[in-house]
Amino acid sequence: MIVTIDGPSGTGKSTVARLLAQRLGFSFFDTGAMYRALAWWILQERFDIYNVADLQKHLPRFSFLITENLGEKKYWVDEVDVTEAIRTKEVTEAVSKISAIGEIRQLLLPLQRTYGKNHNVVFEGRDLGTVVFPEAEVKIFLTARPEIRGKRRFLELKAKKPDADLCLEEIVSSLEQRDEQDSSREVAPLKCPHDALMLDTSDYSIDQVVEMLLQHTLTKKK
Repeated sequence: MIVTIDGPSGTGKSTVARLLAQRLGFSFFDTGAMYRALAWWILQERFDIYNVADLQKHLPRFSFLITENLGEKKYWVDEVDVTEAIRTKEVTEAVSKISAIGEIRQLLLPLQRTYGKNHNVVFEGRDLGTVVFPEAEVKIFLTARPEIRGKRRFLELKAKKPDADLCLEEIVSSLEQRDEQDSSREVAPLKCPHDALMLDTSDYSIDQVVEMLLQHTLTKKK
């Protein structure tokens, strides 16, 4: 069974997807981490993001792996642990540009679909219910008010890097800019699948959201 959870950053979808997968006994696949890992690799290799022909030539060498131990997920590129590296500002700035390139999205589709064939999976991303798995049994789209999303992102970053100089207004602005880029791109834009359950998470706790989505998914499984 495939469950897709789409939506913009700051809606809690990564946390919700991971917890929902645990409650269901499913695997969890973070497509955002996959694109971030690719962005990290492209930056490390110093490839020209806008030279699509060159990227297509090198992309078959890209190796992405997810491992999990005692509930802790790690992301690997060519045997390098990139779990922390893919969350840097440099990668964040590059990932929207890279994920907007149609040829790149097409090359990564088989990786996601192959994983979906072999597992019961909760997939989390931005175009899963519309492009990657249009026939998914359960489709969910999470949203939240911009100020709520910005505050969540601020607290998340502050927890990881307490000494970092962070500005809430800049984070909100960055999220809104990413929304605009993702929603307006020609290839696989961010949008709610017509047959998805849409849920505004602004006024709910993570546990409340997970419980609602669990009940929705179990109903679909019957």
